[in-house]
Amino acid sequence: MKRAALYSRKPSAQGADKLPASASAAVTHSAPSASLSASNIHQRFQRLPLWASLLLCALLSASLTWALTRQTGTPQRLTQDDINAAVLHTLNTQDLPSRAARAAQLIAPSVVRVHIQDEDKKNPQGEMQNTGVGSGVVISEEGVILTNLHVVQGAKRIQVTFADGTESEALVIGVQPENDLAVIKAKRLPDDLQPATLGSSQNLQPGDEVVAVGFPFGIGPSVSAGVVSGLNRSFGSEGKTMMRGLIQADAAANPGNSGGPLINMAGEVVGIVTAILNPTSARTFIGIVFAATIESAGGGMGLPPF
Repeated sequence: MKRAALYSRKPSAQGADKLPASASAAVTHSAPSASLSASNIHQRFQRLPLWASLLLCALLSASLTWALTRQTGTPQRLTQDDINAAVLHTLNTQDLPSRAARAAQLIAPSVVRVHIQDEDKKNPQGEMQNTGVGSGVVISEEGVILTNLHVVQGAKRIQVTFADGTESEALVIGVQPENDLAVIKAKRLPDDLQPATLGSSQNLQPGDEVVAVGFPFGIGPSVSAGVVSGLNRSFGSEGKTMMRGLIQADAAANPGNSGGPLINMAGEVVGIVTAILNPTSARTFIGIVFAATIESAGGGMGLPPF
């Protein structure tokens, strides 16, 4: 059954602040079932969401108890001191991924490269050449993608490349000029397309960590991390509509990042990267990026309420 856009069920986007208790893999007892190395278990645990890691920790504890019971005939339980020692041991001996890296891994399957092609510009083989590049994020299994309007506006042909390398032509199915947003839909989809989870910007505060993922200058997917530096900002470049209610962040973004997701530490989309502040003509990042909130994007595109 096809799924609609996914939304976080958590009351706050900050719920991913705690890393999985992967360190419980280092508990050592004389039971044969405890012979797995901490590094092997850690490599598996670090790919899992928090609930799955906690479940595996509980199963591991149960299996150790069962093994000890078979060996001694007396039920033995892991104490809190055992668990604390295991966690401390693994934190001291294993390199855990950063919060930004974990968030980027969660969104990576949903980020697409958006190519703009012009019929008037062709290569020697007679094929249309790419004349621009942007980013986008998949929001449904039907191939619906959020991006920026300025990325696709006036394009003769839009081509998207999914995370697994699948390429497809895409069509514009909706626009929201006041927030520089567009919805496009791919004609050809990967076998197992993974839509992003949409979060909420309502819980963001200045100083909260965020990550931008996209294709700056066509290179990527590239990841940059920073913090929210302001909320409810207004911005409009010369001759363009003033956008309001924007998220201001200092995660690095450059031409090509436009249309890509801005995510919280749970890997949930809280905004769509829309513009960078350019007081000069350099068109490069100087410390301020603006993103339209996911609420404004969803409301304008007729997506379900948050």
